[in-house]
Amino acid sequence: MEIGKTTSVCPVCLARIPARKVVGADGNIYLEKRCWDHGPFRTLIWEGDLESYLAWGASDVPGSVIPVGAGAVERGCPYDCGLCQSHERDGCCVLLELTNRCNLRCPVCFASAGEQAPRDLSLEEIGKQYDLLLSRGGPFNIQLSGGEPTMRDDLDAIIALGKEKGFSFFQLNTNGLRLAREPGYAAHLARAGVSTVFLQFDGLEDHIYRTLRGADLTQVKLDAIQACREAGLPVVLVPTVAPGVNDQALGDILRFALSQAPHVRGVHIQPISYFGRCGLEAPEKRLTIPGILRRIEEQTGGLMKYADFGGGGAESPYCSFHASYLHRENGSLKALPRRKSQCCCTKSSEARDYVAQQWSGRVSGSDGDPDTASLDAFLQQVVENTFTVSGMVFQDADNLDLDRLRRCYICEVDSQYGMVPFCAYNLTDRKGRALYRKS
Repeated sequence: MEIGKTTSVCPVCLARIPARKVVGADGNIYLEKRCWDHGPFRTLIWEGDLESYLAWGASDVPGSVIPVGAGAVERGCPYDCGLCQSHERDGCCVLLELTNRCNLRCPVCFASAGEQAPRDLSLEEIGKQYDLLLSRGGPFNIQLSGGEPTMRDDLDAIIALGKEKGFSFFQLNTNGLRLAREPGYAAHLARAGVSTVFLQFDGLEDHIYRTLRGADLTQVKLDAIQACREAGLPVVLVPTVAPGVNDQALGDILRFALSQAPHVRGVHIQPISYFGRCGLEAPEKRLTIPGILRRIEEQTGGLMKYADFGGGGAESPYCSFHASYLHRENGSLKALPRRKSQCCCTKSSEARDYVAQQWSGRVSGSDGDPDTASLDAFLQQVVENTFTVSGMVFQDADNLDLDRLRRCYICEVDSQYGMVPFCAYNLTDRKGRALYRKS
């Protein structure tokens, strides 16, 4: 049974093709499409019935914002990113890729880091990218990324330059190796102005890291968290979750994160997307939002429940999930209320403010219980005993829905293209060809 139409791309040639959402014989929701040259494709997008699918989208807020400085529509989505005038959100969080160097060779890497000749952006290039972002509606929240950004020794100068230009929030996306191994490095980053550490954290067992990262890293992750604790740097744990690898480790990750609260602010889950360098084959039964939430409820013994979670507001609700909790002294959790009829972050600029406020652990001056109605309100009204679980379901060529993509406000900044939605920038066909990312 067909329940909706959209537009997607062919996973083989990346041509734009019509797609439809259908209820399968098993009751789950699928994206079906056909390329004239490469045939039909069918991908699971919702592991649950139609009622649950429609209920999840009830908080959807129609797109209404044309981004500042948007370019003309020429070829259409997803080919005119930078952003174009058909995009429906301005920016919030922007990835600034400082280097393509990395001190790991992960079998799973959306950026395919380490495959090309080593290159670092110069401070002059970074300054121009800051200026570009300001001309496009910034200052946005900056995610210092790569490659591995800590391969550079001038993060302090990069942050200082950003602050001079009016940026105030700097998230460090890192594997944690340097934090764990270099005494005093975390304190150096804290003094430099890093707002929060977004730490790659796939589990608590080395076999998980061997599969996803190519090395035994459990102790490294624990040491990195301890170094950040001592330096007063807030941490968010970020597991990439792959079926059959660590989807049964979510309960362990969440319980561990709770044991490290309030220094660990929460967990941000990223179900694996099959783009870039990915040594894992996409299974027929992919991880979807309902599948992740059911695992969370089962593996935490009901401490965290499916019903606690909701979808995003500024982005498409089918892109994200989130819940915030009051962490009581006895170890129990109380789910904090979500406003179902109104989104607290229906604009990207509002979501931007919440991210800066909450991922860095700065306490809001608002009274009352926090509302949690958007992914990028990751830790709303953070206080010492608030803990948040969220996630982002990135799209690849198999499940790309251009209606969702036009709502994206997590972008990559690129000197040639401008601001490109994350899923478009990292989109690759089955031979690894990208639309935007440079080889």
